[in-house]
Amino acid sequence: MPVYGIWTFCAAIVAFAISAVIGKFLIPYLHKINFGQTILDIGPSWHKEKQGTPVMGGIMFIVAITIVTIISTVVYLFAGSQFVTIPVSISSTEIIYIFAGLGLALANGLIGFVDDYTKVVKKRNLGLTAPQKLVAQFAAAAVYLAVLGFSGCGTETLIPFIGKVDLGFFYYILSAIVIVGIVNAVNLTDGVDGLDGSITFFVAVAVMLIASSMYSLGLTAFAAAVAGACLGFLVWNFHPAKVFMGDTGSLFLGGVVCGLVFATGMPILLLPLGVVYLCEMFSVVLQVGYFKLTHGKRLFKMSPIHHHFEMCGWSEVKIVAVFSAVTAVFGILSFLLVIFGT
Repeated sequence: MPVYGIWTFCAAIVAFAISAVIGKFLIPYLHKINFGQTILDIGPSWHKEKQGTPVMGGIMFIVAITIVTIISTVVYLFAGSQFVTIPVSISSTEIIYIFAGLGLALANGLIGFVDDYTKVVKKRNLGLTAPQKLVAQFAAAAVYLAVLGFSGCGTETLIPFIGKVDLGFFYYILSAIVIVGIVNAVNLTDGVDGLDGSITFFVAVAVMLIASSMYSLGLTAFAAAVAGACLGFLVWNFHPAKVFMGDTGSLFLGGVVCGLVFATGMPILLLPLGVVYLCEMFSVVLQVGYFKLTHGKRLFKMSPIHHHFEMCGWSEVKIVAVFSAVTAVFGILSFLLVIFGT
């Protein structure tokens, strides 16, 4: 195994261990301070059994991803120096993308934390209002894109089988809309035990393979850390969940998914890699639109779409398995697009 392969493997394993071990101590603490989930009546009735399950479990993978990403990037940064003797290094542009992406994820995680805190401590079930969230999310996206812009990352995007396309200033407008959309789509996917973590695991693995094929070693380690940390979280979140990630975790994951994919230089890969996230989001949009147009009729039994399948009799485990398989297939397709289309 090449030395950078060993470092990538280590990044995944260490992130897994940190995430899983934090859960051992965080879950009892969340129980102790009564940070339990309030299950709203708008969801499936059997979800009421989950009332009181600790929330904000996303802290597990947030800490793990942050620590491992910083350490692995610093190691690669000083590769070949008298302190670190491995025959690889990463470019300054890659470092900017990695830390800007991590910053975007942390900013959205902070928004989620405030939302969770408002729900649990302030006893406001719906948390922050939609306008409050959107303003904060667009602000986070704007700062992220400004960092990339002032760092000279440019407005070009690579589209498989087409080549590089320079969108000019429109790149920033479109990117901000895409980022906020994906962040909220990932947030909507968090509604079944283990679903969001599993989907993001497969997205991260796909990006890890894509980054490796591009010899983007820092990004490979970043993606590996995300994959490993998600698995560590799933130790506690897989059905029946002992903890929920909350908006703290789901908004962070939305930001980290955008950070990972944008760092490949091919944001368009968010379409195939995020196919499940997008289906979840558009199922809500279609449900609401159809309900208004037909004055009360429903297109799905319940939205987001995972609840529709629940109402059709699918178990939570089956939903996670099928949605994860779909993501894995589209992850392979995305990898092939990069290999043969660039």
